[in-house]
Amino acid sequence: MNLEKIAEVQRKLAGKIVERPVEPETVRTVAAVDVSYRGNTARAAFVLCSFSECRLLKSKIIQTSVGFPYIPTFFFLREARPVLMAVKGESFDVLLVEGHGRAHPRGYGLASHIGLLIRKPVIGVAKKPLKDYPEGMLARVGKAYVSVGNLIDLKSAVKIVERLNERGYPKPLRLADRLSREVKG
Repeated sequence: MNLEKIAEVQRKLAGKIVERPVEPETVRTVAAVDVSYRGNTARAAFVLCSFSECRLLKSKIIQTSVGFPYIPTFFFLREARPVLMAVKGESFDVLLVEGHGRAHPRGYGLASHIGLLIRKPVIGVAKKPLKDYPEGMLARVGKAYVSVGNLIDLKSAVKIVERLNERGYPKPLRLADRLSREVKG
């Protein structure tokens, strides 16, 4: 795997990200996906919530084998497949992804990758910022670091995440995280 070539592709794809306002009043549903790992298995949890009261409308889990190791700033290589499998066939207005978007050293993290592929507004939400991200591409909301994935601007992303805030983190992602970690048995 040639990480330099992949990094160059990330820089090029960053130029395809579209930032535009999304009025919170037009949003009816927000989805969230989080992935947990057990050995070589990825467990992606999808939740769909009403906006902004965050009533749970749907949830599901998919499991798949892990195709890539975790490599800092190349997280999208590991996580994109399970996230895409989880959102396939689902309908929502905005998607929250546990990972960065434009607040990435190359301006193109997991949330941007997912947003570019699904062509829907995607917001990146993370627990800590990456080093060397472009200035002005990140906002803190409670304990969350919010960035643009695609088809939304940072101001709109912040407004949406603020309305979903529960104890410092967006409730849909809390639900997805909890669901992805549930042990069945």
